[in-house]
Amino acid sequence: MSVIDLSALKGGLSQLPPLSLYIHFPWCVKKCPYCDFNSHEFKGATQPVVLQPAGLTPPPSRVGAGFDEMAYVDALLRDFEFSLPAVWGRPVSTIFMGGGTPSLFSPEAMDVLLAGIRARVRLHPDAEITMEANPGTFESERFRGYREAGINRLSIGIQSFDPRHLAALGRIHDGDEARRAVEIALRHFDNVNLDLMYALPQQTLAEALSDIDIALSYGISHLSAYHLTIEPNTLFAQQVPANLPDDDASADMQEAIEARLEDAGFVHYETSAFARPGRFSRHNVNYWQFGDYVGIGAGAHGKISAHDGIVREMRYKQPAAYLQAVADGEPRQRWHKVGRKDLPFEFMMNTLRLTGGFDMRLFTERTGLPVSCIQNQLQQARAQGLIEDDVAQLRPSLKGQRFLNDLLTLFLHEGED
Repeated sequence: MSVIDLSALKGGLSQLPPLSLYIHFPWCVKKCPYCDFNSHEFKGATQPVVLQPAGLTPPPSRVGAGFDEMAYVDALLRDFEFSLPAVWGRPVSTIFMGGGTPSLFSPEAMDVLLAGIRARVRLHPDAEITMEANPGTFESERFRGYREAGINRLSIGIQSFDPRHLAALGRIHDGDEARRAVEIALRHFDNVNLDLMYALPQQTLAEALSDIDIALSYGISHLSAYHLTIEPNTLFAQQVPANLPDDDASADMQEAIEARLEDAGFVHYETSAFARPGRFSRHNVNYWQFGDYVGIGAGAHGKISAHDGIVREMRYKQPAAYLQAVADGEPRQRWHKVGRKDLPFEFMMNTLRLTGGFDMRLFTERTGLPVSCIQNQLQQARAQGLIEDDVAQLRPSLKGQRFLNDLLTLFLHEGED
């Protein structure tokens, strides 16, 4: 941790970054023991969602005991209207529907939601619109409906194809359902991401690579590979699983996965993200390049830039509290203007996740600060072998990727703005 050059902290943004929209769906069938996202089991749900026969979908007013999907869609649109004055005139380039489990909502509800968004803001004609889905919610006609509503990218929470590891993770699907979900997804979507996890309880290197190979066998274009992390305030934090791979075994898995995906023609473009050329997640790249995003829905976070600074926001997390807050006309629980001394850390916390780094001009463009204010930090990072840079581009070295927290700590600021 080091001191920011205070004499350089002047100016503002000369132009605004690209704008995305994040929509949070807080309900799931079952809370996974490793999950620290804002998700809530919907009331009375003890079994996986029972889907309607092919050709039918749940009634548009309800998808299951415990929540009214159309009431929530209405709240989302009212919430979005609350944000419009801060982003007026700016087009939205990507939409991401995360959770929880957005695929608990019917295609009819998603159609109403996306139509309402299009009526309120200019959406790029080729906007990337992603929805997260879990294998326990897949049924072919249902996903055809999502595609017809305008969703053009799926992100599926597979985590593993091995039933033993799925059980250890508390997932509601088995290996066969995971495979069936991928097959249905690829029947209707040509842009699909699979989430996989490694360093699972009792997992071997061969088993971790087997999950990767099964995913590759489907010809997918994007894959996210996450190390299982024990997060605070989760069930796993209260009772850590036995027989987790040690640090050396986990590092071997990470290196082997990266090598296997590189051999398959995937680009390792972000800490945990791999994609075929041209298939990077545009929504997530906007995050990592310190772009802007409106966040709506229970617990959603947002980042909005103006020429005089950057504001971060958070919505109420509990669904009932969120719905009431929207009805009261103030869905934000917290918001604050990012202090200029904190901007270098916030910028680096995102951009240094990109293995290819960033054009140094982006630092000034997205923070309004001159690069000179972080020269001391950059010099320390170079001396420790954590970054590589030339005249225009800065990127984390392989050591910097492995010890990203150590690299980011150099840009932390202590004290008052």
